[in-house]
Amino acid sequence: MTTSTLLTGLLADLAAEGAALDVVVADLDPAGWATPTPAAGWTVAHQVAHLAWTDDVALLAATDPDAFRALPDTHGMVDDAAAAGAAVPPSELLDRWRSGRRALADALVAVPAGTSLPWYGPPMSAASMATARLMETWAHGVDVTDALGLPPSTTDRLEAVAHLGVRTRGFAHTQHGLPAPTGDVRVELTAPSGALWTWGEPTAADRVTGPALDFCLRVTQRRAPGGLQLQTTGVAAARWMDVAQAYAGPPGAGSAHRSPPRDPTSYRKPTAPPRAGGAGRQPGVRPR
Repeated sequence: MTTSTLLTGLLADLAAEGAALDVVVADLDPAGWATPTPAAGWTVAHQVAHLAWTDDVALLAATDPDAFRALPDTHGMVDDAAAAGAAVPPSELLDRWRSGRRALADALVAVPAGTSLPWYGPPMSAASMATARLMETWAHGVDVTDALGLPPSTTDRLEAVAHLGVRTRGFAHTQHGLPAPTGDVRVELTAPSGALWTWGEPTAADRVTGPALDFCLRVTQRRAPGGLQLQTTGVAAARWMDVAQAYAGPPGAGSAHRSPPRDPTSYRKPTAPPRAGGAGRQPGVRPR
């Protein structure tokens, strides 16, 4: 798969995920926009405003990296930006978010191949930026649908979110003050379509298996580990699911569904043998 084909697929998924959330919020009345979400202090309007603001700064990173690097990185800037965006009329906020989504997609297409874009975490390619925006759009969409009593968006677009969750395993550990993990973890997830998505060596002793939706809810910290149908085998797999974090930022910045990680010293080697793995379809669209 070429980089351009990869990016095209990711941008199509990003547009579809944004459109799905747009349908949820477009016809809300003022009370609906003011509905509290699981993120403390944030309403539905704050969630959409945050997505609009992050798209804006991602656009700046893609079109003027020096200007992005010059932005102040101050404590509270995320909350301040969300509050400012939530204070405008919903129709104005929607227009801003919609135009920002389109502008960012156009900008990412124009990024030269091999270019690394600056970001709040490590620099990333245009494809990885699209993946990160897809992950965040979906995760904040979960906050919105939770607040409104609706089911989360559950499509095979979750493949990119799951892949980002796998790729950020080491990052999640270091963010929580733990040593970078060594050794592989086999991940086998059942997609919403019923397909099997796999990562890692089939013979790895440590394993994470279960529904892709549950894995994505966990790595975006939208659900605590205990309430999910994920099965872990091995110390490394269990530790990972406790600290999993697919987004840039300090630990604990996810939604209020998140539970604190356990003390790393509390893990014990399991006595049950690892489950035998099966060969699964390798996902077709993955960020680089």
